[in-house]
Amino acid sequence: MNQLRLGYLYGIGAYLLWGFFPIYLKLLRPAGPVEILAHRIIWSVAFVALLLAAMRHVSFLRALARRPRALAGIAFAAALIAVNWGTYIYGVNSDRVVETALGYFINPLVSVLFGVLALRERLRPTQWAALGVGALAVAVLTADYGRLPWLALTLAFSFAGYGLVKKQLGLPAAEGLFVESAVLALPALAYLGWLSARGDSTFGHVSAGHTALLVLAGAATAIPLLLFAGAANRLPLSTVGMLQYLAPILQLGCGVLIFHEPMPPARLAGFALVWLALLVFTVDALRHTRRTRAAARIPVPTPHSPAPPALPR
Repeated sequence: MNQLRLGYLYGIGAYLLWGFFPIYLKLLRPAGPVEILAHRIIWSVAFVALLLAAMRHVSFLRALARRPRALAGIAFAAALIAVNWGTYIYGVNSDRVVETALGYFINPLVSVLFGVLALRERLRPTQWAALGVGALAVAVLTADYGRLPWLALTLAFSFAGYGLVKKQLGLPAAEGLFVESAVLALPALAYLGWLSARGDSTFGHVSAGHTALLVLAGAATAIPLLLFAGAANRLPLSTVGMLQYLAPILQLGCGVLIFHEPMPPARLAGFALVWLALLVFTVDALRHTRRTRAAARIPVPTPHSPAPPALPR
């Protein structure tokens, strides 16, 4: 199997797992959102530690210990992903799967905004138009909900911030997840110990199947991240960008078709504006990529060769 096809399989696999993740989280009830988050952290550390030991990649910890700024960045990334995971778990288990899907539809637009604010990137007029349509969508959804869609916005901003920090750190997927989860492991263990002392822990008290599902939360967290890393290393960035919409589409389908959450006309109009913004943004990105590649193929004119024809605008 060639690397491109393998990249597609990895990418589709990652987004399929993320897309159907709400079904898995629903199975973890009656555990509360914070308890689920704590187990997700603890078992992620255990799963990735075993994986790194099998791959003999443990030596990176010594090199990382000598980089205090990188450790501070990892701690910040860990805090952002904890907010993201906790908000997502709360949204799913409070029957707001549709709003969580909205967060991940908005996320690419927030990432673009962070690029402007934090990295001083310059946007093309079409990209500004997409951001404007996205802002209009949030206004329409605010009117529909009677409040800001804070859950969706928290998911979008926390994950975009996490992506920005991860981009600057440049850590591999497995190593990064291990250190981030390890940073959060102590408070997670403390919370689970406190919960058990109060007699409110569900771990080992509901059923064997429920306990096994809590333990498997580590693998359920790590496997799609590793698949995503494999896809990102084999596919063009534009292809990965197109595939990322698969997860929120499936999450939206889970919310409406499986969990029967309401989708009134005003909410559907807000989602339609988000989709329009994403369409404008994606078409512009594809056109820009095509033009860049075409320009790279045009030979530089010399005194003895005619100038190349101008690219169509």
